Amino acid sequence: MKLKIALAASVLASLSLPAYAQDAIGTWLTASGETRVRIAPCGGNVCGTIVWTKDTGAKDVNNPNAAQKSRNLVGVNMISMKPAGDKKWSGTLYNPQDGKTYSGTLTQNDANSLSLSGCVAGIFCRSQTWTRVN
Repeated sequence: MKLKIALAASVLASLSLPAYAQDAIGTWLTASGETRVRIAPCGGNVCGTIVWTKDTGAKDVNNPNAAQKSRNLVGVNMISMKPAGDKKWSGTLYNPQDGKTYSGTLTQNDANSLSLSGCVAGIFCRSQTWTRVN
């Protein structure tokens, strides 16, 4: 009987692995390779926080808020999104390279890549692909 329960549990666990692998939760390397962002649940949404930068000690120098220009980029929440469909989220993206916040989307392409698209006025959009680092 214990063997049947263990076998059933392992079958159920293996069935759930592909869904987890497709999840955007995890740490991602940006297209430039200079930043890593950890995407994690925050309430019913997902948030993305900078956890590493190539330039150790990089500051948020382009932030329009003078009080935040001296803060470290590591720890900055740059993504705040809500579910918008299967493997898709929409919300806001903060770009520390220009200090602006854009409306945008995040789409899970496969287990190891996702696409981010940020737009100004819903017309001028720019996209990039990130790769999973763990």
